[in-house]
Amino acid sequence: MSIITNTEFEFLKDVANNNNREWFAEHKPRYQASYDQVKRFFGAMEEHMNSHDSIAKTKVYRIYRDVRFSKDKTPYKTSFSGGFSRDTDRLRGGYYVHIEPGNSMLGGGFWGPNSEDLKLIRSHIAADDTTLRKILKNKKFKEIWGDLQGQQLKTAPKSYPKDHPAIDLLRFKQFIVSKHLSDKEVVHADFAKHASDYFKLLRPYFDYMSDILTHDLNGVSLLAD
Repeated sequence: MSIITNTEFEFLKDVANNNNREWFAEHKPRYQASYDQVKRFFGAMEEHMNSHDSIAKTKVYRIYRDVRFSKDKTPYKTSFSGGFSRDTDRLRGGYYVHIEPGNSMLGGGFWGPNSEDLKLIRSHIAADDTTLRKILKNKKFKEIWGDLQGQQLKTAPKSYPKDHPAIDLLRFKQFIVSKHLSDKEVVHADFAKHASDYFKLLRPYFDYMSDILTHDLNGVSLLAD
């Protein structure tokens, strides 16, 4: 079945308690079985996602950590995770799924806008923030996803006054939302559909952001025909 099971959680708990290469080598078949199960889950979820969006790529990350520049030298992650990339340059934003005992979550939005995109987002928000605020204050959206999150500047961005009416939004450098999940929710037989339904609630937000990232302030498309 294409679901997350308690077996995957038990494996991740064991990794957390035995995060070394010797133990992992002895239990490599368990990892492969769990990783394959997680990939099947992501495949099932992609089918649900394509019922309300257009997914170009699904990626499931492997468990190995890059420790070259990290003070934490433990070689393995204690989670499984992956993401869904939307199709074409007209559909912006990405979806993220994180599976970890006691710390699972869903995420969506814009993790690292480049300087050009960030400038465009801010210019549109500065000109008119009403549409974005309406989306973020939607009762169902807020019930599931809460408030806008992400890294922020401590003061106003360059060229914007500190007392700008939309300064609370203009300070953001990332534009993301997240929803934390219990282990019980994750191992539910319908979790793939439930997660997809939660992501569906992001469509108004993604549609708005896609629109402003592909048009100038005059509404002229920035994409080549």
